Amino acid sequence: MRAAFTTLGCRVNQYESEAMAEKFIAEGYEIVPFDSKAEVYVINTCTVTSMGDKKSRQMINRAKRENPEAIIVVVGCYSQIAPKEVSSIEGVDVVLGTRNKGDIVYWVNRAMSEGKQIIEVGEVLKNNKFEDLRIEEYQNKTRAFLKIQDGCNRFCSYCLIPYARGAVCSKPLETIVQEVKMLSRNGFKEIILAGIHIASYGVDLEGKVTLVDVLEEIEKIEGIERVRIGSIDPTFFTEGVIERITSLKKLCPHFHLSLQSGCDATLSRMNRHYTREQYKNVVEELRANIPDVSITTDVIVGFPGETVEEFEETFRFLSDMKLCKMHIFKYSPRAGTAAEKLKGAVDPKVKEERSKRLIALNAVNEEEFMSKFLGRSFEVLYEERHKEADSYIGYTTNYLPVVTFSTKNLQEKIVCTKLTDLKEDFLLGELNNMK
Repeated sequence: MRAAFTTLGCRVNQYESEAMAEKFIAEGYEIVPFDSKAEVYVINTCTVTSMGDKKSRQMINRAKRENPEAIIVVVGCYSQIAPKEVSSIEGVDVVLGTRNKGDIVYWVNRAMSEGKQIIEVGEVLKNNKFEDLRIEEYQNKTRAFLKIQDGCNRFCSYCLIPYARGAVCSKPLETIVQEVKMLSRNGFKEIILAGIHIASYGVDLEGKVTLVDVLEEIEKIEGIERVRIGSIDPTFFTEGVIERITSLKKLCPHFHLSLQSGCDATLSRMNRHYTREQYKNVVEELRANIPDVSITTDVIVGFPGETVEEFEETFRFLSDMKLCKMHIFKYSPRAGTAAEKLKGAVDPKVKEERSKRLIALNAVNEEEFMSKFLGRSFEVLYEERHKEADSYIGYTTNYLPVVTFSTKNLQEKIVCTKLTDLKEDFLLGELNNMK
């Protein structure tokens, strides 16, 4: 029997897909690429944007075309939010939500034996228990995602995720330490800590455990050389937190601080919990205390009520901040969110124009940031082969993409590399020595 997976959305979804794949492997399944024939197809969905819903539906249809007799399983945020809609799509056999993925093989077996559609989507808003999915053997041996937190209590006005994931739930610290030690024994050099709102880690646990406590414990574990944290709220970086993390040698100097807007009026309508001045102060503190730190962000353009003046305020703010990379999204209304009821919809042509301006600004900022490191040497963790023969792509600790030519196999190796030239979206490197 063969099972195929496709994963949309965030790093938490990637982790959960890997954990579900392992459940199938334990039952004797072979995991095959999604574009090949399989008996079971699993679509792990995202519902952050309406485009995520659309892509999820496209993947469902693609699986059915690949093998009309296969069992089609739809899991994740889209099926949690809209189980009736998902279950009505032709060919869908099993619909699961966001908190019952650990039993996926059981539900697939039920659908096979009973020959009928299975819908198992529970209420998540009152759920405060962490679903302890675990991964023993990763298929990718370079870096490992580790989900340590689920749920969100923030309720940003444009976002459905709290309704899809429920309240904040945290994996116990001792469990995290055990898993990281296991990953170290299995040869992993880099761990990426993932969560839906990872800055909230520990608020539901006894003993006032925080994300910094997790980072300090991982620092002690031999074999792990790098630790990254996923997208994180800027409010996490208080003065005390920055002081503690500066002593961590394994924590990578790369932080994805979600901004969304550089205008306070827009941030207020979004129900974000900080001001542009607070965001600026965090960026400046990180830059002052952590050498070579890179800061990336997300920005939404065309949010309801965003005037010309508000957008220009955001543009000027981002011009001044010179963040090393920005991901630009055009706002799309989501049914069931508070933002859906806001007045002042922005014309799609205006959204497109604003998006293009920020994308152009990002290109300038990104090139300026990467150029600063030319001529210097960095430890690069090479992950996979690049497009050209005898070339590999990897990342520095501050997440600079580096392509290096070598007749030696660089995959899964950390190599001291001199940065020699800048191409469109990566740096060229020359090897110094190998670890």
